[in-house]
Amino acid sequence: MSNETSDGLRARISKQSEDALGRLAQELLESPFVSAALTRAFDAREKAAAAQEVAMGALNLPSAADLEKLTRRVRSVSQRLEGIEDALDRVEQRVGELDLVGSIERVEARIEELTALTAIESRLEGIERRLDGLSLQTERIADENTPSAPQPVITSAARRAGPSRTRAAAASRRAAARRSARARRAARR
Repeated sequence: MSNETSDGLRARISKQSEDALGRLAQELLESPFVSAALTRAFDAREKAAAAQEVAMGALNLPSAADLEKLTRRVRSVSQRLEGIEDALDRVEQRVGELDLVGSIERVEARIEELTALTAIESRLEGIERRLDGLSLQTERIADENTPSAPQPVITSAARRAGPSRTRAAAASRRAAARRSARARRAARR
C-alpha cells in the first residue's frame, strides 16, 4: 500500500508543480516588465551581432553570416560537381559501349573477309583440279598422236633377241613424262 500511496503522491505533486509552472510562465509572459525585458534582450542580441559583423569586417575576418553563406555555396558547388561526375560517368559508359560496337563491327568485317578468302580458295582448288584433269587428257592425247617410229620388220632372230632398242627408249621417255606430270600435280596441291 505504501507504494500505491507514494506513486499517487508523486503524481499529485508532479501535476500540481506543472500547473504552478504553467501559471508562472503565463503570468511572466503577460507581465509588461518581462516582455519589455525580452524585447530589449533580443534587440541587444541583434545589435551585438551587427557590431560583431562590422568589427569582423574591419579586421577583414569573415563573420558567422559570411561563413554560413560560404558553406551554402560550397554545398551548392559540391552538388553540381556530383551532377557533373554522374554525367561524366554516363558519357564514359556510352563511349565504352561505342568502342565495343566498333570492335564488333571490325570483327564482323574481318569474318566477311575471311569468308570471301575461303570462297576464293575453294574456287582455286576447283580450277586446279580441272587443270590437272586437262593436263592428263593432253598427255594422253599427245601420247596417242605421237607418231611412232615405223615398225621395223622383225625377223625370227630379232624376236628371240627381244624388243628393239628404239621401242624401249620411247617407252622409257613416256614413263618419265608421266612421272614428271604426277610430280607437278603433287607440287601444286
